[in-house]
Amino acid sequence: MVSGGEAGIADCRLPTPDFKEDGVRRVVKWLAGAATVGMFLVLVMGATVTNTGSAQGCGQDWPLCNGRFIPEFAVSTLIEWSHRAVTGVEGLLIVAAAAGAWWFWRRRPEIKVLVPTMLVFLVLQAALGAWAVKYGQAVEVLALHFGVSLVAFASVLLTFLFVLQADGDLDALRDRALPAGLRRAGWGLTAYIYVVVYLGAYVRHTDTMLACRDWPLCNGAVFPGFSGAVGIVFAHRLAAGLGVLALGWLTWRAWRLRAARPDLWVAAAVSFALILLQALSGAIVVWTAVGLFSALLHSALVALLFGALTYFCLQSLPRPSAACVPAVPQYAAAPSRAG
Repeated sequence: MVSGGEAGIADCRLPTPDFKEDGVRRVVKWLAGAATVGMFLVLVMGATVTNTGSAQGCGQDWPLCNGRFIPEFAVSTLIEWSHRAVTGVEGLLIVAAAAGAWWFWRRRPEIKVLVPTMLVFLVLQAALGAWAVKYGQAVEVLALHFGVSLVAFASVLLTFLFVLQADGDLDALRDRALPAGLRRAGWGLTAYIYVVVYLGAYVRHTDTMLACRDWPLCNGAVFPGFSGAVGIVFAHRLAAGLGVLALGWLTWRAWRLRAARPDLWVAAAVSFALILLQALSGAIVVWTAVGLFSALLHSALVALLFGALTYFCLQSLPRPSAACVPAVPQYAAAPSRAG
């Protein structure tokens, strides 16, 4: 049973900032928003590189492209070079947003985790991309590259949402007590979906997406077995199906708490809608024989799904007690002066 309520929120307020929100703080929020859009674009462009086979569009050169800063463009070269260019601009946006978030909200433990995560995964994402270009990678590492991109996107998104709602009503909702089982379920399901995504990326990088040539059946069979390429694809479909059921359950649980925690209800409902769309896009990928736009839609939806789930996880955490101070009644007497 949820406890706390309005009284709990009123008794746990963040310390009053040392200065009012001004133009600089608003700029930081805009930077964080731009960095979020940019990271989503980088992720989709990376999927474009993979699905068009353009990973070697710049040869084995990095950071140059075919030995030049601005190369002569073929289609594959343009795709790979533009991905690198956008990633470079995105890196500058992330560094700027991270510096601003740290300056204004560094006393909050969430920022102490999110800002380093943003920066580390930005570097890790670039390093894996450079490694793949210069030396090649095993399919297991290539699949992990997409997982790293997901964490990078989610960390930037959560930083943006945090600074957007810091000290506001949505932030204050975290003061309301939440069943520990629901919090554990949200975090566990997010980790599970991450594994499902990795398995899907592995399917893509092993070129086994059409091992099952129909959907929802697999080559006309309800249970084709787990051997070979068919087994890899079927395992991914089965894991995704279980994810749909689990998210449906989580959404039902959040719906029961919607009056006290509308933030969790919305996050869960959005996540459930996205996983349904994700399943549909997976079917379209098969029906279109891995058409480019269907494959990109599949990647874009999973990024949004993971972002929504991580927001659920963030909101499920109680605000740190260090961020709260006792409320001071407005009628409190002014301190007396000695002498």
